[in-house]
Amino acid sequence: MNLYEAIFLRKSVRSYEMEPVSSELLQELRDFYEQIEGLNPGIRTEISILDNTKGQNKRIHFLGVKAPYYISFYSEEKDLAQMNAGYIMEQIALFLCTRGLGTCFLGGIKPKLGNPHKGNLKFMITMAFGKSKGSYTRKAVDAKRMDLKELCVYKEVPRQWMKQLLEAARLSPSSMNSQPWRFVVYDNRIHVFAKKHTVGHMGKYEEMNFGIMFSHLMVVAEELWLDVDLIRLEDITHKNFPNNQYVLSAILRT
Repeated sequence: MNLYEAIFLRKSVRSYEMEPVSSELLQELRDFYEQIEGLNPGIRTEISILDNTKGQNKRIHFLGVKAPYYISFYSEEKDLAQMNAGYIMEQIALFLCTRGLGTCFLGGIKPKLGNPHKGNLKFMITMAFGKSKGSYTRKAVDAKRMDLKELCVYKEVPRQWMKQLLEAARLSPSSMNSQPWRFVVYDNRIHVFAKKHTVGHMGKYEEMNFGIMFSHLMVVAEELWLDVDLIRLEDITHKNFPNNQYVLSAILRT
């Protein structure tokens, strides 16, 4: 299984065997993280792996999920830092799936009480991982997701590779399974919008949700040998359709 295949198989796991994984796999995880290019390479980030195989971290058990390991993600506080966090952490989740391990995002559950910083980096999100009790995968058809016809406005007939990009985006996990994304689809580009809320802007976890979804788009693009850029087009921002706000565009370079 590779990252592309993991998109269609991974599910959130909330029940784990409290068994250690090999030190080699943990190092492989760190090495994988180091080679991920974020949405904004100018944002400095760091991960911390917490060993909980002896079940000593009762606080996280109570607030979230009891697992043998947790990854905490830290980042500089810059524009799109939350989106960048989701983008990187979802690729880590997919990587762990390829290695036979389950994962579960735990939102803002901090690894410890007190200062949520690591040096000058701010805590962003925690993810549980380890050997799952039961299956760590599911069939794509079993995912509780909206149909593409509910998520997309098609301006042109999509080609097969475009359908693959959209299907991977559709399968993206999101907080409370909110699936906040909407897509305006052309032959060689996708304009991505967010469902508008009364607050008028994306909250912390919604921005992270979009990072997760964009990671799916880019993993598929790499698998299909497509040159896709994620950029914000200023001439689109005023063309919001009702109850949606523009986020970014995925554009195929030709």
